[in-house]
Amino acid sequence: MAARPERRARSAARAQEETTGLISRAVHEELERAGGDWDIALKALVKRAIPDVMHLFNETRATARYDYTAYPALPDILKKPSKKDPDQIWEARPRFHHPDYSLKAPGDIKVTALDVNAAYLSALKCWLPIGKLEHSTGSNGVEPKRSGVHLITPAPWEHPHLPDPIGDRDEPGALWVTNATLRLLQRLSGPKYALAEAPVVHESWTSGATENFLDALRKTLTAARETAIAEDDTLTLEYIKAMYSKFISTMGESIHNREMVRPDWMHIIHSQAYANLWGKAYKAHQAGLDIVSMMGTDELHVTGDWRQVFPEGRGVSQMKIKHGDAKASGEYTVGKATS
Repeated sequence: MAARPERRARSAARAQEETTGLISRAVHEELERAGGDWDIALKALVKRAIPDVMHLFNETRATARYDYTAYPALPDILKKPSKKDPDQIWEARPRFHHPDYSLKAPGDIKVTALDVNAAYLSALKCWLPIGKLEHSTGSNGVEPKRSGVHLITPAPWEHPHLPDPIGDRDEPGALWVTNATLRLLQRLSGPKYALAEAPVVHESWTSGATENFLDALRKTLTAARETAIAEDDTLTLEYIKAMYSKFISTMGESIHNREMVRPDWMHIIHSQAYANLWGKAYKAHQAGLDIVSMMGTDELHVTGDWRQVFPEGRGVSQMKIKHGDAKASGEYTVGKATS
């Protein structure tokens, strides 16, 4: 007999409470071991972040519906090249600058540099292949409930005032992208956006997929992060950041994490973070703000009243003013570029 919905809800809530408790206990352990020294405790927590997050991952998987392949046979396209050569998967990392604006030109156009909070944590919500990747040609591997990597030729991007969703490329032609990038390109070719033609898919390596595979881990870390923010607990915040960032960066071929080898997941999560950032840029553009620049995983520079578009704060659904290098953070002015 299947569990009643309210019983499943209570079980999920109890499981999240228990796994969140693992995070707070780890912080207290290391603080006590360090005699209250914050810096020493942080170094210890960062050092143990990978085994700790893998333990959390396994705990949140205890009642999961899907088994997964931790060590699938990998196609050559996903195998790590030499240290000198870049990965063969294009993650669509943005590096956009609006052609009408220039830091060098004198002007008084106010720009605000915004920071997306916990971008990689939010990107854990993405379609991940759960089994061994299978090869297909043409568009045969492109299905709503499949995910992986695809060799595509993207359509030309003819909107210089908006970031190219494929990122900043030096060479035209076909390239390998993740399912997260392909889904974004397909949405932008649909009737809601109608911004470009659909990409041409040449071949794919995919598996059956789910969007909820890492959702329990994401929710656990998000809840712990919200508690840490409310309590002004910077130590726990840094520990949580180390856990999710190292979880993503070592799930490929890494000597620091032997529990899984899923470079496809790593590339997809990275690409999902960039796709999420593109979505925020488009939302700002639709609200009448200009996108002066968009870079990396979490950086969006806009003109206009951004608080009318995004809620301000440190939560995962909020935005905050970016702080750092004075030339590329906070609020600054630009002028119109001269031709």
